Amino acid sequence: MSGRFQPAPRPAPAAARPVQPSAPARRWTPPGPLDLGLVLTPLRRGPADPTYRATPDGAFWRTSRTPEGPGSLRITAVGDQVEAHAWGPGAAWLLDGLPALLGADDDPGALVPRHRLVALSQRRRPGLRLTRTGLVLETLIPTILEQKVTTDEAYRAWRLLVRRHGEAAPGPTPGLFVLPDARTWSLVPSWEWHRAGVDDKRAATILRAARVAHRLEETAGLPPEQARARLELIPGIGPWTSTETVQRSHGAPDAVTVGDLHLPGIVGYALTGNRDADDTAMLDLLAPYAGQRHRAARLILLSGRVPPRRTPKMPRVHIGRL
Repeated sequence: MSGRFQPAPRPAPAAARPVQPSAPARRWTPPGPLDLGLVLTPLRRGPADPTYRATPDGAFWRTSRTPEGPGSLRITAVGDQVEAHAWGPGAAWLLDGLPALLGADDDPGALVPRHRLVALSQRRRPGLRLTRTGLVLETLIPTILEQKVTTDEAYRAWRLLVRRHGEAAPGPTPGLFVLPDARTWSLVPSWEWHRAGVDDKRAATILRAARVAHRLEETAGLPPEQARARLELIPGIGPWTSTETVQRSHGAPDAVTVGDLHLPGIVGYALTGNRDADDTAMLDLLAPYAGQRHRAARLILLSGRVPPRRTPKMPRVHIGRL
């Protein structure tokens, strides 16, 4: 492997526990530079996500409900290799999927920069790879929670619901939980959704998805566009939600998000200085990156060139207090 691991931003302090020597483990050598923080951070839903943790010792923890059951995964960089330990019934599944999770199937070199800013961002972030979890529901549900609300509200709802209805993660995990299974999601009472600040529309969409969870998980084996089409058959799931999902579940390099409140303005401002760009203008600007538009958008976001704020943030309306 050429290069070394890129340093990830230091996470907030959290309790780190020693790894059990008997835990199933795996070492893997990435095919190129790899920044664990850049690859895995899109899976985190806020700094207090109960399914994800980055600890001061440089480890990244995440939990999943795999086809074989719940599991916990701890990932660290060891020289030019990655070392992972796993716990729970889903441990073997998580270790088998480690390379895909860390972007082994991704090809960063497929993007040819057409703008100086993109070229500079690509050069500064050689460890960026697109994750592929191979799991759909664990990404779809928090994405539905993010529909039409502030990220803080969505993160709070995710945190409350997972802690209340999920289960403690297996292994020496630093206070982590595994998200509920599909049946448990379908049994969440209406007042619990209300208490978490989730309106009836989003709650109903999650319930519809939970009822066909098996069919949705099958889409992990489909091309991203086919997976998106199946997801959008569910009322309440549109292009924004399906795209945000396959970006993570499938590692889809061309799945650019449309319908986002901020992304068009950020892309327009970064590439042309036009902070008023809409989805059409954004897609025109990203057209030279066909096949790699999601990667191009991520590099633009990582460049840090964003328009100065001129409007108030979306107002928070907590339905639990209405």
